[in-house]
Amino acid sequence: MDLKDINQIADASFTSRKEIFRVGLSLIFIISVLLYVAASTQAFEGHYLLTAAAVFGGYMALNIGANDVANNVGPAVGSKALSMAGAIVIAAIFEASGALLAGGDVVSTIKSDIIKIDMLGNSDTFIWLMMAALLAAAIWLNIATYLNAPVSTTHSIVGGVLGAGLAAGGLHIANWPVMGKIAASWVISPLLGGIFAALFLFIIKRKITYQQDMLAAATRVVPVLIAIMSWAFSVYILLKGVTHVWKIDTTTATIIGLAIATTIYFIVKNNIGRRSMQMADNKESVNTLFTLPLICSAALLSFAHGANDVANAVGPLAAINDAVLQHGIASKAPIPLWVMLVGATGISIGLALYGPKLIKTVGSEITELDKMRAFCIALSAAITVIFASQLGLPVSSTHTAVGAVFGVGFLREYLKHSNAKRMEEISLHHENSDPEQVEAFLKAFRNASIDEKGLMLKSLKQQAKLQEASLLTRQERKSLQKVYRQQLVKRSHLYRIAAAWLITVPLSGVMAGLIYFAIRGMLLP
Repeated sequence: MDLKDINQIADASFTSRKEIFRVGLSLIFIISVLLYVAASTQAFEGHYLLTAAAVFGGYMALNIGANDVANNVGPAVGSKALSMAGAIVIAAIFEASGALLAGGDVVSTIKSDIIKIDMLGNSDTFIWLMMAALLAAAIWLNIATYLNAPVSTTHSIVGGVLGAGLAAGGLHIANWPVMGKIAASWVISPLLGGIFAALFLFIIKRKITYQQDMLAAATRVVPVLIAIMSWAFSVYILLKGVTHVWKIDTTTATIIGLAIATTIYFIVKNNIGRRSMQMADNKESVNTLFTLPLICSAALLSFAHGANDVANAVGPLAAINDAVLQHGIASKAPIPLWVMLVGATGISIGLALYGPKLIKTVGSEITELDKMRAFCIALSAAITVIFASQLGLPVSSTHTAVGAVFGVGFLREYLKHSNAKRMEEISLHHENSDPEQVEAFLKAFRNASIDEKGLMLKSLKQQAKLQEASLLTRQERKSLQKVYRQQLVKRSHLYRIAAAWLITVPLSGVMAGLIYFAIRGMLLP
């Protein structure tokens, strides 16, 4: 056996030990939940159901941390604004803080009212239904994480509740208009996220990186962009992150957000003005100006996610807890502290153990991100949620963030292809010219601002007309179509993620229906 084989065996052994360590810590968490709930609820009738549901809730929380949180910090890690360890620490702290401080005292037992709970026969049926939905959603999230596919936690639990509901009460129990809106969000969320992210990136390119004096342009434009981000996140947190602590209307949130944004604008403008005196006039320097805003955005997105999406883990568990203790079905259920702790702790542990896999996928494997692109993705995520909420459109934060990543990548592809076509067109116009003249023109063209490039191309075309030459022959136009289109978005990731999104609701629904029948079969006399 040579040294290479020995090293391969050692690497495989190390990987195996890491996986065993992760699985072991996950099992310790789940067993701890089981022992605590079993010991503290043994005096109640049906405590064994509550104990099993708590285990399912802990498993669900682990998988939310492993899959869903990547969308909040992935772009910051991919752009190297944050290290992987730093991102995990920030996300864990702010996810748990959002869940515990702003997660609310009461959650809806049925997410989005997707089934009519008054049509269920008794509380036992309701408990089995919610247990099946919780377990099915957790299993699907686990599978999606293994496949490196970021999927919507909300859609997973919605599919689980729908599937178990259909198994328990038939087709008439479902609220189909609500399901129609959820299906529409499969298209709305990534489309809006991609459009907003591409728009902001185009503005940055046109107003900053395509200018000859990038640093001067950045001094003018970056404070405005950061102020817009401050407004967006202020409104986002006020409307989505602290609604359980402070009820606030949209108008008030917008005014407060504008006040915060104005203050931050002047602070950032002065800071960038001082820093620019000691910075080089290049793209790398401009990129560094977005580092702190990206770190803040990762923290704020994590806080809002913890405040809202923790209900996906603990909502069904809180509903089961209420049904076991009250022997009835309520449309809303109080959340005991222990239930919230299960959700917050599980999300943090799942993030730390399994989160890096999806963080890498979102941050660097779909398309290459720098700080400017990551900034556009984070800003797009906040603005899309605000915009869609005001229009009454259902959106998924996961689909929005991932759609924004794809939007940034496809805009870069389009711009690269357009530039390649322009260069080819210039070469064809100078086909019979002195090579040194052609190279000089191309160099000047590359260094020109976007407006100057337009004038140069216009002048070139006018010159061709004055020489009574055809702008481009048929053969030349054909050759332009063959300009190499560089792919900056990995199509394999696009197809896999899109497929995972499409099957999330139906697959989790089918699994929940089967699990419901299995639980009912075991528990019926």
